[in-house]
Amino acid sequence: MILSVIASIIGVLILIAILFINLSPEFGGKIKGEFKERLSKSSNYSDGKFKNLSKTEVMKKTDWGRSSEYFTKGDKVPDFSLPVIKKNKNFLAQNTENKTRLTWFGHSAVLLEIDGNKIFLDPMLGDVPAPHPFLGSKRFNDTLPIAMDNLPELDAVLISHDHYDHLDYGSIKGLKEKVKKFYVPLGVGAHLRSWGVSPDKIIELDWWEEVNFNNLTFVATPSRHFSGRGLFDRYSTLWCSWVIKGSQDNLFFGGDSGYDESFKKIGQKYGPFDIAMLECGQYDAQWPEIHMMPEETVQANVDLNSKVLMPIHWGAFKLGLHNWKEPIERAEKKAEVLNVRLTSPKIGETIILSEKIFPNTKWWKGK
Repeated sequence: MILSVIASIIGVLILIAILFINLSPEFGGKIKGEFKERLSKSSNYSDGKFKNLSKTEVMKKTDWGRSSEYFTKGDKVPDFSLPVIKKNKNFLAQNTENKTRLTWFGHSAVLLEIDGNKIFLDPMLGDVPAPHPFLGSKRFNDTLPIAMDNLPELDAVLISHDHYDHLDYGSIKGLKEKVKKFYVPLGVGAHLRSWGVSPDKIIELDWWEEVNFNNLTFVATPSRHFSGRGLFDRYSTLWCSWVIKGSQDNLFFGGDSGYDESFKKIGQKYGPFDIAMLECGQYDAQWPEIHMMPEETVQANVDLNSKVLMPIHWGAFKLGLHNWKEPIERAEKKAEVLNVRLTSPKIGETIILSEKIFPNTKWWKGK
């Protein structure tokens, strides 16, 4: 009798999970028709999935004994709400000289102003990077520099890949009417179309493909990672990094990537860069090939031939097992060794390239 009850409960839970995955819009759309056909023509796609340039394992090893560590708070989250520099509604309109400015929104979300364009990179503006609030940890800070409703019209949004901490359903729904064009790696457009983004706004690119937009050049460059929003769609869409070249400034946005020789190849082909935004958090010994250790982040900046390093992918969510501020502290230490200029703005603090304003206070040390 007891076994029957347990089996029934398990069956109900499985049914609920299946219904949730199939009916919840957060999981995104399916790639069909002409879009599916284009994937098959990519040199990076074979046997029904995309592949990294380097041999890559998502999980190098699995230490189930450490799994419980994720659910303990400890020092994996800050014991204070992170400081946020609030911007008023007119902040972007006040850039009358069209200076190249970068404003960090936490994690990998960066609002970029360049040559009169307003571009949002991986605009994850939600509270939890998961398909449901119960399935993820809450954002470290209580507010954003600019509320989504107060953002003006955006010229473009660039997405690096379809993981929840980079492509957020609520953020896309809230921004879609304000955005002129979405630039995404191959296959990711299916999610946007399923969320009501007009197909004529979506440009999908393969690695090394270039496109011109408002006197800018965007290049989808390789990264060493993976994709997927559900249980069975891993590698179904492409992941990428981005080169953003303007009239005066040349920028690199790394998205998510493990370390490999791609950084050197990108640097040789498109460098030098005035600044590189590179991930330095959510790493672990169990997945060393899909996320960089902070020391590798600094080396990647050297490989790219970048003048300034801006560490991203930290300071917003608990997605790894390390101390929440360990990434920036390790990156800073390595940057001193390799003589790399590192900028670490507060959330909402603005970098101005032309004026060489590169904030670097130790704000993470707390009050």
